[in-house]
Amino acid sequence: MMFKRKPSFRSPGKRSSGLSVIALLLLLGAAAAGAWVLMRDLSGPVVSLAPETDRVGLAQPLEVTVSDKSGVQSVTVTVKRGSQAMVVKQETFAVPEQSRKLSFDLKDTRLPEGAFELEVRAYDASYAGFGKGNSATFAKQMVLDSKPPRIAVKTVPPAVHRGGAALIVYTLSEDVQKTGVRVGDLFFPGYRQENGGYACLFAFPVKMSVDGYHPEIMAQDLAGNVTSSRLLVRALNRNYRSDTLNIPDSFLNYKANELAQLCPEMSTPLEQYLCSNNKVRAANDAKLIEVAADPANVTSHFVWEGPFRRLPRSAVKANFGDHRTYVDGSRTKIDEQTHMGLDLASVAQAPIPAAAAGRVVWADYLGIHGHMVLIDHGLGLMTQYSHLTDYGVSVGDVVKAGQTIGTTGVSGLAGGDHLHFGVLVGGVPVQPLEWLDSSWVKNNITSRLKTNVK
Repeated sequence: MMFKRKPSFRSPGKRSSGLSVIALLLLLGAAAAGAWVLMRDLSGPVVSLAPETDRVGLAQPLEVTVSDKSGVQSVTVTVKRGSQAMVVKQETFAVPEQSRKLSFDLKDTRLPEGAFELEVRAYDASYAGFGKGNSATFAKQMVLDSKPPRIAVKTVPPAVHRGGAALIVYTLSEDVQKTGVRVGDLFFPGYRQENGGYACLFAFPVKMSVDGYHPEIMAQDLAGNVTSSRLLVRALNRNYRSDTLNIPDSFLNYKANELAQLCPEMSTPLEQYLCSNNKVRAANDAKLIEVAADPANVTSHFVWEGPFRRLPRSAVKANFGDHRTYVDGSRTKIDEQTHMGLDLASVAQAPIPAAAAGRVVWADYLGIHGHMVLIDHGLGLMTQYSHLTDYGVSVGDVVKAGQTIGTTGVSGLAGGDHLHFGVLVGGVPVQPLEWLDSSWVKNNITSRLKTNVK
């Protein structure tokens, strides 16, 4: 007997149920992906303001920094006083970046003196808020201060000679962020003293003329307001001698290795010497000013007392301010420079005493100076010891007057064993003979520093 197979049929309900599950899974996946996109960044931008102060002036530069991992979309800066508000700065960025800086000031706001609120509102470039992005608001209560500080000079030097140094004592009507004396492009900071006044030691650079010497005293308060005025000092000329230095081939050969290290880009010893005497010298001068400009290297008050000391039993071989003309073996002029210290010669590798008490801020090799030590004595006053054979001190050491800091030598551009002794004010070389004269120090420096300024 033969049987016919009965046809089988799939249930239509089961097939549509499978498709529905797949569609639901796809929908849930899309929703999860969308939620991840929308919710991966739920935090607003980070906003900061510089400088971190609550007192500002109308012209003081301010800077807002906004950062966010999704990029910064827009920033709006507003000032508010009572019921009034004014937009100071507004930026929308076509290309979001993770960090944005906006600079502005308050000159156009015409705010009156007194309290106000500074508000910064920033949006990031995330998809939060259905595309609007996360927002953050930075608000700070501030005070507008447009009055510059007042300066009252209590004592000025009797005179300052070309190549010399001077000290002034003065008071300020308020706390400041910067104060001191400007001389051309140079700045000599003033330092607050225990009696509440300020003291500033500044130089009359030897390369500056009397007619071109116009020191200005300045102060900038915490709101950025600046007071600046001409400092009335009696500027006097001082004549310096001229000298001629022969640079023979024997000297160039003697210093050949060191010259090659100072100026390896030059091919002959003479070219290397001229490069060292000019390019390297200029870089070394800039380094001395850089070291003196670092607040970590300067004590805010004098740390010495008594007369400054010089190298014992030494003869002066060259003076500060000597105008040097350099000639070769045929007496042809090849260069000229100004000597910025005292060259003192004693016996070879003579022990060098610290001229006064202080703290060592440099003990290393520096170009034309060779092995060199710098000692900080306070208020930007430093003594310099160059061409050493070796060191007896390290950076950070506190030394006493007369303590041995090294031995004389021929490192750098020295042609014979000697000590180049320099005195620096703010990194600028000044006449060492003034500081070796105890009467000058008393009349021009220490007696004036004791002025009662309260």
